Amino acid sequence: MSTAASAVPHESRVPGSHLFLLFVWAIWLIWSAIRPHDYLTWTLEVFPAVFGMAALLAIYNRFRFTTLVYTLIVLHCGILFVGGHYTYAEVPLFNWIRDHFHLARNDYDRVGHFAQGFVPYIVAREVAIRRRIFRTRGWRIFFCIAMCLGISALYELIEWQSAVIGGASANAFLGTQGDPWDTQEDMATALFGAAISGPVLRRLHDRALATLTETNAPGTLTN
Repeated sequence: MSTAASAVPHESRVPGSHLFLLFVWAIWLIWSAIRPHDYLTWTLEVFPAVFGMAALLAIYNRFRFTTLVYTLIVLHCGILFVGGHYTYAEVPLFNWIRDHFHLARNDYDRVGHFAQGFVPYIVAREVAIRRRIFRTRGWRIFFCIAMCLGISALYELIEWQSAVIGGASANAFLGTQGDPWDTQEDMATALFGAAISGPVLRRLHDRALATLTETNAPGTLTN
């Protein structure tokens, strides 16, 4: 091993997988910005993804998540980018699904709200485990689900205020498609995503956490 290579702490190196995920995120964002349905809706939809990525980059050298979490976050951002490009009510594939199965609406927004529970649950789980916030598994599960519901509720409040301020111009952002129970159904979908995220990804996430501990990545507590 060369002297230059050995001088760089292992935990300070940026894995190639993380750079690849950032590249995918950037390309996805650029694609979504090319001739979207309208730029107001696009801005409202992609802002959380851009803000979130900026926050992750800002803390990267102090708290580094597992590659699993970063992969889930990029996929979640991709869902937002697609919704911003087409609007959630006009995503072509889900228009086809609606017409083929004679559904009442385009349900792409349900995918987004499912991810709104499924992905943040794992993010919250990782923070809770690595920072040793709770002593018992039950309280950790409660915290993660409550965090997801809080995010979902905040997003619905933002949609409400966007409608109040923007009027008809915010209709594409709301994406209710005439459903009077859209807000409640969105939050229920996020709750479902959070509820199954742990059972589905727990073992995979635990292995990812074990690998992260072995590399002593930034933000990892040691005994």
